[in-house]
Amino acid sequence: MRTRNWMTTGEAAVLLRSSRAHVVDLCLRGLLPYVTIDGQRRIRRCDVEALIRPGMTREQAQILWLHRAVAGRLVQDPGAIMAAAAINLRRLRRLHPDGRAWEWLDRWDAVLEQGVEAVLDALTSSAEYAIELRAASPFAGILTETERRRVLAAFAASRADHARPMRPEKFERVLRSV
Repeated sequence: MRTRNWMTTGEAAVLLRSSRAHVVDLCLRGLLPYVTIDGQRRIRRCDVEALIRPGMTREQAQILWLHRAVAGRLVQDPGAIMAAAAINLRRLRRLHPDGRAWEWLDRWDAVLEQGVEAVLDALTSSAEYAIELRAASPFAGILTETERRRVLAAFAASRADHARPMRPEKFERVLRSV
């Protein structure tokens, strides 16, 4: 089994048991995040696997959608958004002077220090570490209330578009073939 992080739309289609056109449609509707490299879509394996075997609760999925919108704002104005996150992080440290929250605040501190690319990954990834990290996010207040409501309405409308669940043994067999 290959362990590459990025997949083509064809490879994603094999995992999702769908057509390449369906994968492209999921990408275009914003249900499957992708990047374009040399004119071709590349999709993170963890995002495809999250569609097959959703490991997120509804609340975690909502938080992911909200953070993907924050990622859009980050791309538009990296300096301002990174500064706002740093300010929020300091405020959260004052609100939670001790306890378990510091572990996540320290992790966010490390991500912010790595720069915009690392922050974008934490904001948009379906990986388990990112799900846990977003639960203590320093990006509160980045979206306006109107933007927030639009994102949540789009999330609610998308809930019927998830891939069919697959038995674990079949999932492993499909993964080995890709």
